[in-house]
Amino acid sequence: MHAPALGRPAPAAAAAARSRSPRRRLRDWWLTRHPRTDSSTLTQRNIYILPTRGGLVFALTLLVMLLASINYQLNLGYVLTFLLAGAGLVSIQLTHGTLRGLTLHLRAPAPVFAGEPALLEIVLDSPRGTRHGIGLRFADPRHDRRRKPRGDRRNAWCDVPAEGQASARLAVVPRRRGWHEVPPLVVETRFPFGLFRAWSIWRPASDVLAWPAPERPTPPLPPARSVGADLRQAQPGAGAELDGVRAWRRGDSLRRVLWKKAARVGELVSRDTLADGNRELRLDWHDAAGAGDAEARLARLSAWVLEAGREDLLVGLRLPGLQIDCARGEPHRRALLKALALWQR
Repeated sequence: MHAPALGRPAPAAAAAARSRSPRRRLRDWWLTRHPRTDSSTLTQRNIYILPTRGGLVFALTLLVMLLASINYQLNLGYVLTFLLAGAGLVSIQLTHGTLRGLTLHLRAPAPVFAGEPALLEIVLDSPRGTRHGIGLRFADPRHDRRRKPRGDRRNAWCDVPAEGQASARLAVVPRRRGWHEVPPLVVETRFPFGLFRAWSIWRPASDVLAWPAPERPTPPLPPARSVGADLRQAQPGAGAELDGVRAWRRGDSLRRVLWKKAARVGELVSRDTLADGNRELRLDWHDAAGAGDAEARLARLSAWVLEAGREDLLVGLRLPGLQIDCARGEPHRRALLKALALWQR
């Protein structure tokens, strides 16, 4: 994340910011009128429709055709003009009906590290006919990671089958650790002729959790304490296994497999965790004092949590006002990262 440039902004940029400010305030006020929910059904109460630029040109063309038909008394001109006008009026119903009755559901987004894209998967459910040309995008283009031409509207397009489901994916990048609201979304369509645009605004209720971005490269881990002897005494019968190895068990890390020995005997064998001695690593806030400020310390602790998981260590965490006992496994690793993400001084 780059620090903002110092000094006064350029006059043109400042003037542009002032001119956009009322529009943004109006948009924020309008978004607050939509309740937050992870599941939304589009009805005539929350669908809006207006002619597109092409639709306005089409209406102007019809007006010119009508005036020409009146001026020159062209019966076929009248027929063609009113035939096209009827098609345009029918397209209003078709465009609005493409969204009406559609149900949107946001699947819970998985946590990510700050600065990495969080994938948002939106499931669209059609209780009746097929829906064509459904587009999803962020209401505020600043949240969109993609850099596409303005005419594309940065939409993720999909078709929803009759009485079926389809999914669309968008990505948002949380810049800081902690909880982040999912930005408001716009679902829209211009089907079938592109003369009208129907859209609806949706504010999902889910939040995205951003873990502290780990420090790169990962600094050396603090010294770990061996607790293998204590565990061996606490588990009688553990010494009955082969000296230092045992048969591979489901769930064993591939790092513990002795591949050379497995090639000789023809069976997978793993290092005996108790024979090697379980190593217990207690990460402390003061261990990361050399990293710098609080955010840099959290980044170093995050890197250590990941490295301890790769080395299959028992790892615990001690922060000011918070202590988590030692354990291992993916759920425990996620709990440690969540604690780092939500910690406040």
